[in-house]
Amino acid sequence: MEISAKLSNAPLSAQKARLVGDQIRGLPVEKALNTLKFSTKKAATIMVKVLESAVANAEHNESADIDELFVSTVFVN
Repeated sequence: MEISAKLSNAPLSAQKARLVGDQIRGLPVEKALNTLKFSTKKAATIMVKVLESAVANAEHNESADIDELFVSTVFVN
């Protein structure tokens, strides 16, 4: 099962957001959230919201266990 969350019209450049997205790709959700919360980049605060939205979608729509979730792909275009 693959769950997604999308953010449109973010107020930052794609290049800056891609740097943050590369840091969390392939990590478990808990470790990815910790990495983002301790980052000083503006893109990290936006990515936290998107990742938390994806986790909520997995919980509510698919009844997935949060401990088993991980970030498989991150697209920044």
